[in-house]
Amino acid sequence: MRTVSFRKATLLLTLSACLLQLPVRGQSDEDRLYFYRIYFTDKNANPSDFLPEQLHSPAAVARRQAQGIPVPELSDLPVSPEYINTVTEQGLTYRCASRWMNTALFTSPEPRDVTVLEMIPFIDRVKLVKRPADPAKGTYGKYGNVALKRDTEEFDPRAPLNGIALHQSGFTGRGVIIAVLDAGFANADRIESLTPLMERRGVRATRDFVRGSDYVYDYHNHGTSVLSILAGYLPGLISGTAPGADYILLRTEDDASEYPVEEDYWAAGAEFADSAGADVITSSLGYFTFDDPSMNYSFSDMDGNSTFVAQAADMAASKGIVVIASAGNERNKEWLRILTPSDGDDVLSVGAVTQELTISDFSSAGYSYDGRVKPDVVAPGVNLNIQFEPHMVHRGSGTSFSCPVISGLTASLMQAVPKASPPEIITAIHQSSDRFLNPDSLYGYGLPDFLKTLRLLEDIHSYKPDEGMTAGPNPFFDEINIWFPAPPGHLSVTVTTADGTLVMKRHYPLYAARSYRLGGFGKTGQGLYLVKVETEEECRIFKMIRLSR
Repeated sequence: MRTVSFRKATLLLTLSACLLQLPVRGQSDEDRLYFYRIYFTDKNANPSDFLPEQLHSPAAVARRQAQGIPVPELSDLPVSPEYINTVTEQGLTYRCASRWMNTALFTSPEPRDVTVLEMIPFIDRVKLVKRPADPAKGTYGKYGNVALKRDTEEFDPRAPLNGIALHQSGFTGRGVIIAVLDAGFANADRIESLTPLMERRGVRATRDFVRGSDYVYDYHNHGTSVLSILAGYLPGLISGTAPGADYILLRTEDDASEYPVEEDYWAAGAEFADSAGADVITSSLGYFTFDDPSMNYSFSDMDGNSTFVAQAADMAASKGIVVIASAGNERNKEWLRILTPSDGDDVLSVGAVTQELTISDFSSAGYSYDGRVKPDVVAPGVNLNIQFEPHMVHRGSGTSFSCPVISGLTASLMQAVPKASPPEIITAIHQSSDRFLNPDSLYGYGLPDFLKTLRLLEDIHSYKPDEGMTAGPNPFFDEINIWFPAPPGHLSVTVTTADGTLVMKRHYPLYAARSYRLGGFGKTGQGLYLVKVETEEECRIFKMIRLSR
């Protein structure tokens, strides 16, 4: 039996069988510092001062433009460097900033009189978000239990959600970028289930906001476990919910203590994800009480707008990102309720059910303080197969793990209907869930059916021919769309040149969507192509002309 400790409130994780405990950490220089969040009055700049590409990656700009989101907006502008420099001249050390919240994080080896800082004209207010930490508190946190998997049977969390059908149809999240905000990704570059992800270079970027470095493959394995549910693959053991997606791995959590400063790291991580082009943010983290009780939240703060991290999460959603968060593991404890940022107005909050699809005893209860349905939905989150160290598979339980089940299938759905906006996606997930007409405070809208979600979004965004399949555009450049009156079930597509040379052949024993995007023409030249499409209902050959750009 090996032991690793999980800290009190933030890693939303309840695991079974053998206790995990991290070694006690000695006090570092970080533990002796005071952390201050400074709110500024303005940006000292205008959106017209910047071009979009000066602030964001091409992918981030394209996401905004596709959804009709102005870029740049005032919230996209960086915190004023002049303001940051002025604060550092007061003897504080700059750590990170949030352009969305117009704040910056600073440290000081001694406590500061915030009233003095608040006399600076461009400073609105100052908040202490971490005081010198007692390293022993890292051992007093919420502990999780992990069991080594000893049987050969796999419970596939995709199955109750009809997620397998998405993957069989080729919708595995390809072309979608998922940002994972967590406590660390120790061994993620070494474990077998993530070898396919690493070999195809599917990790787009990494960043540790706690230490200020780009290396994340150490310190904590909670994010590794989450990533194994999203992207992992071990035959008969682990089938990831978005194995074709690309990933941004961000450490925003310091598990050795619990202070609001981690909300600043979360916001910085979400903004990094936004600028790097993420389509989904998944976060198995949550906040409610802290090592300094004077900083605690109350349930009245779980209203979607009061906490710093919920405001940041909602801002991420306003930038065209689907934000998904764990509801929390508190229902069998004193707190009982959901945590923040899962209370966010535009955040999809995920609770956990057992393999029998009944609510788990730990899954945090809703509603939000202001009466909104929370959690939004539930997914399997008890005794799921996870991997966080080489050559070993464990079982884990918690909303930490039901969250990536939903996040990955959402990314797969986004590949299937790329024009769907985040509000449309969340609404369709709600409407496809089995308690949509009678939501409650434990299951929310219930267990989603992702095939129903797909249908709802296709009704909005996909052309439906009156009878028989059709294809277009013709002529085409790089991609052909094939539309069906109904999901075709069996689907085979064969492309040849006019002289009969095979270009490509694709086969799906089960294809669940009403449209099919045929790409992969690569460097094939312009000219006439014969596209043969066979379904259970009909077989047609389309003569398609390709033009060069």
